[in-house]
Amino acid sequence: MHVSPDDHLTIGEVIRRTGLPASALHFYERKGLIFSERGGTGRRLYPRHMLRRISLIIVAKRLHIPLSDVAGVFTGLPADRAPTHQDWQRVSRRWKKQLEERRRVIESLEQELTGCIGCGCLSMKACLLLNPDDTLGGRGPGPVRLQRPGAGTA
Repeated sequence: MHVSPDDHLTIGEVIRRTGLPASALHFYERKGLIFSERGGTGRRLYPRHMLRRISLIIVAKRLHIPLSDVAGVFTGLPADRAPTHQDWQRVSRRWKKQLEERRRVIESLEQELTGCIGCGCLSMKACLLLNPDDTLGGRGPGPVRLQRPGAGTA
């Protein structure tokens, strides 16, 4: 049997292949992350290439990547055809930048955990050395050393 990325799968086949319940597939479809068509009987039919999108959604969930970030990355992918290698490369580069930024934020947090949490302020003794006279307090609320402009949130 020849398998093509443009073949269609029933919702039951997608459930079997992904391990996700139908309710999750319907949710992702309502969010515009995946797409289906209606067959002659009115049943949902998913293009086989949706399996790749679903797999990326599953991985993103495991990595605690918000679905809004996944949706942003998916905007560069075509919905009406299987993505080309170039399409996936473009998405991959974009997602890699996001993951690198998250890694930087996590590494910064890891370094701060040895002393205090970015001057939130948990260690008054250390803050007398790292933040004399609470100078960081003038930069705003929260862990200001971890919330540098462009640092994002983890």
